[in-house]
Amino acid sequence: MNTAQQRGMVLLTSLIFLLLLSLLSLSSMRNASLQEKIAGSVKLRNESFQLAEAALRIGESTLLHPDYALERCPGITTCAPPAEAVQLTTAGRHPTSGVTWVAVSGGFYGVQNFAQTLDPVNVMRQDEEPEPWTLYRITGIGIQGSSRTVLESVNVIGRRIMWRQIH
Repeated sequence: MNTAQQRGMVLLTSLIFLLLLSLLSLSSMRNASLQEKIAGSVKLRNESFQLAEAALRIGESTLLHPDYALERCPGITTCAPPAEAVQLTTAGRHPTSGVTWVAVSGGFYGVQNFAQTLDPVNVMRQDEEPEPWTLYRITGIGIQGSSRTVLESVNVIGRRIMWRQIH
């Protein structure tokens, strides 16, 4: 092989290596971009969860006011978990559920008086006389960017007896 052919092969080999390195770099950049999007999404989801938990706590604290009173919801539709929570955008009384939504920083909360019971989750001692306990459902909504978290707790005054994440 003469020198000109060798130089041509070196050039061809160099171009192939350059192409492979470019493809590897492009793939790495796409992967880094995807990881950044995932991290951003997780961050928004965590922030919306924290905002929903804060709204839930504020709603629960309203039950502790000595003059707090809320009428019991009158029917099945108004006693069910409020369906509008997954798309709510403004505060105020919702016509279907009857829940009055209160705006807080980063979200909303709503309270429902939905039942009475004599012994929620065995909180009474053996020697106590049964007395009615009012059960309240508090729904907290946290909104951060495109992420929305909906949390729900069931409370008797001053005590959370159930919690769940809806959305």
